[in-house]
Amino acid sequence: MTLSVALESITLSRWTGGSRALVEDIRFDIPAGTTMGIVGESGSGKSLTSLAIMGLLPTGMAARGRIDLDGTDLLQLSAREMRSVRGAKIGMIFQEPMTALNPAMRIGEQIAEGLLAHKAISRAAARTEALRLLDRVHMPDARRRIDSFPHELSGGQRQRVGIAIALAPGPSLLIADEPTTALDVTVQAEVLALLGELIGDLNMSLLMISHDLGVIASICEHTMVMKSGRMVEAGETAQVLGQPRETYTRSLIAAMPRRDEEADRIEPKALTPGEPPVLEVKDLKREYRSNSGEVLTKAVDGVSFSVKRGTIFGIVGESGCGKSTLSRIVMGLDRPTGGQVLFDGDDLFAKPTRELREARRGFQMVFQDPQGSLDPRQRVSRIIAEPLYLDPKAPKGQAREDMIAEALTSVGLQADDARKFPHQFSGGQRQRIAIARALICRPKLVVADEPVSALDLSVQAQVLELIRELRDSHGIAFLFISHSLAVVESISDDIGVMHRGRFVETGKARDVFRAPRDAYTRQLIDAEPRINQPRRYGVAVPAKP
Repeated sequence: MTLSVALESITLSRWTGGSRALVEDIRFDIPAGTTMGIVGESGSGKSLTSLAIMGLLPTGMAARGRIDLDGTDLLQLSAREMRSVRGAKIGMIFQEPMTALNPAMRIGEQIAEGLLAHKAISRAAARTEALRLLDRVHMPDARRRIDSFPHELSGGQRQRVGIAIALAPGPSLLIADEPTTALDVTVQAEVLALLGELIGDLNMSLLMISHDLGVIASICEHTMVMKSGRMVEAGETAQVLGQPRETYTRSLIAAMPRRDEEADRIEPKALTPGEPPVLEVKDLKREYRSNSGEVLTKAVDGVSFSVKRGTIFGIVGESGCGKSTLSRIVMGLDRPTGGQVLFDGDDLFAKPTRELREARRGFQMVFQDPQGSLDPRQRVSRIIAEPLYLDPKAPKGQAREDMIAEALTSVGLQADDARKFPHQFSGGQRQRIAIARALICRPKLVVADEPVSALDLSVQAQVLELIRELRDSHGIAFLFISHSLAVVESISDDIGVMHRGRFVETGKARDVFRAPRDAYTRQLIDAEPRINQPRRYGVAVPAKP
């Protein structure tokens, strides 16, 4: 089966009667059994292009041109005719499996839905086929999991269910829209390996949409780069990502966090004799117990490290390893079961509540999603000044306005931006606002929990550079938490690799990544897709003579 796309435009009709083109002049072919990737930043038109192929454009949008599937123009089909194509000939895997799956239905029933809609089989036969598909996508203990609800599965398991749903009617083309963005590196590698296996075994075609160039390089034969609704560059993946012709493609590649990056920086001033680290964690433990006192989970299990003034300590690990629990304890938002957290040499949890509240002015937090961490009903001035309302001695009136302006300019924004609302800013600018809020109390330590994972490559690079500048110019210490090894290595001075509540390896970031001692660290490094590596998944293996 061959798909040939020649989209003239995707337009959005306005209620005033006018229209605006969101995507223009997109052309590509996907022959049977081949893989193609579409890369670009948010708003480039990647997902709109895939939705046009599936006939799922939102109300008010219309596609013009031709989308040819084995001689049939999909744009000319009626809604009823398109339903017979969608699923049976073209399947789609969505970005966030928790959102894509029905939380009120068991996963076996959701897989069987597509089978019952496109094939003349009984419910019993559909369940049997659903179980076979779960085995096919390597779902652990499939016979038991078939009656599970989505919330009972891990992120990687939910994505396997999404793949099984897409496979159920037997399509010849899979469209995967950011299928690994929310997954840890090892789970991401498992999903990519599964997709590559399916491509080879079933002779399927794949259209992979992602902003992660490493993912595209690891599985796609051909790549198209999009910007602002237009095609910028297209060709074989090795050529597009290895020898790009266009400036925009080169800028995307340059924005990727890289290993062995020699960042110019100002070394922090030497500690004066007897000066303690800004943060020192000693044998920290956090257990969760049942009502009977039985230990159910050791979320943090004997972790020790320190963060000096003007340095960045990176923590990397997969979901569930204890990173976020550790960050909440460091912020004084959760109490440890054992161990100590020393801030400027003082034990945080030995302080009375009032003194702990006062100490919190010395450390602030930047959260993962700037859209969710900023109140959309408040102006930026009120958002940034929020920490000051907890300090009865904080300046008032014009002095407070001056502090807000200084915080904004320190993160590269304008003082006049204080009058605006969060929706008037881009994602990167909103994260700058979140950092400005953390800086207004002039903290010695900032805890950054996945601060760039929701951002495009170019915006991510800007935020990382801002953090480096704040470290170097203001001497601020950062505890930087991420599941991206490349990000952590490119920005951190020291690093801790966390697994099942413990640090399996610590040291200088460059030393840990160049010569990892622990098998888990090596597993993480091997799993992360890289733009400079040859294609890993879906490569045909030559038959043995």
